[in-house]
Amino acid sequence: MRTKMFAVVAVGVLTLGAAAGCTDDDGATDSAGGGNTRAGTGGGKVGVILPDTKSSQRWGTDDPKLLKAAFDAADVPVDIQNAQGDKVKFGQIADGMIASGVKVLITVNLDSGTGKTVLNKAKAAGVKTIDYDRLTLNGGADYYVSFDNVAVGKLQGEGLVKCLAAKKAELPLVADLNGSPTDNNASEFKSGYDAVLQEKYDDGSYLKGPDQSVADWDNDEAGTVFKEMWEQTNEQIDGVLAANDGLANAAIEILKKDKRNGDIPVTGQDATVQGLQNILAGDQCMTVYKRIKLEADAAAELAIKLYKGQKPVVEGRGVKDPESGSYVPAKLLPPTAIDKTNVNLVIKDGFAEKKAVCAGRFAALCKENGIK
Repeated sequence: MRTKMFAVVAVGVLTLGAAAGCTDDDGATDSAGGGNTRAGTGGGKVGVILPDTKSSQRWGTDDPKLLKAAFDAADVPVDIQNAQGDKVKFGQIADGMIASGVKVLITVNLDSGTGKTVLNKAKAAGVKTIDYDRLTLNGGADYYVSFDNVAVGKLQGEGLVKCLAAKKAELPLVADLNGSPTDNNASEFKSGYDAVLQEKYDDGSYLKGPDQSVADWDNDEAGTVFKEMWEQTNEQIDGVLAANDGLANAAIEILKKDKRNGDIPVTGQDATVQGLQNILAGDQCMTVYKRIKLEADAAAELAIKLYKGQKPVVEGRGVKDPESGSYVPAKLLPPTAIDKTNVNLVIKDGFAEKKAVCAGRFAALCKENGIK
């Protein structure tokens, strides 16, 4: 059995609806014509505020498309905008939507503080609110739609254990590259994978290495953080619990510089095209696929009922807000672990396009792994 010495690192505006629009440089679309009226007068829309387009491909492409389709199918007007990681802009978008008379507001907060401010303003204006994907702590949203985030983390932890076993790593040193400390989801993911990995630390089969969060899920920052981890452990890290595919790729890029990519298992989440390609190349050992269409459809279903003045029925007691102690009516969806053996599942579902995943040098890897 070996021992290791290491230092632990301290811790656009898109309006979607029946009207056509013109696009600006941020990919935003301004609706042509009017039609917005004050809530409660028979008009109005559903407002959706997404967080950014940098931390994950879903916010710029998947969720807007899926939400638009769900509302269009119900003939309910929707205004989808993106805060582009800017908390001030997040608040300004919300103010504009509330002033325009949205009846329902769906938000993915950038942090719980700004999220709560928006929820309070919405409530004061009589607007129903839905926390989408991320719970706003102490925010008191009317509803919450997400995945079982603790289960996501558990799949990541179990995936890393499986990958380390396949590598036959002896007393592996594991580093945690966690998500944003202001995102409650990141805390829940960590709760899930810590529960799996702590057993390994307790029985002495693993060594706990650097454990650090990455502000705002920033991939550039993640590269800097992991480089520090790598250097301060004298390049002795054997496994990386990366909380999503963007953070995973940041770590992989550092490993590539020392030609260690593929030797060291790295986890991920979101089943992005880049993440799936890294898995096919052997640089990333797994990701977590969240069927975002189910999430978008569930949020839209709630919002449509609220828009029509109906009271949705959500089974169970809901999710407990760890700050307020109150329960928020919630719809939580199950995640799926993805590795080389089932990458094709993501493509068959239509979540990732084969032509994107299997482009260029990945065409041969797709063929090798039965992706048709």
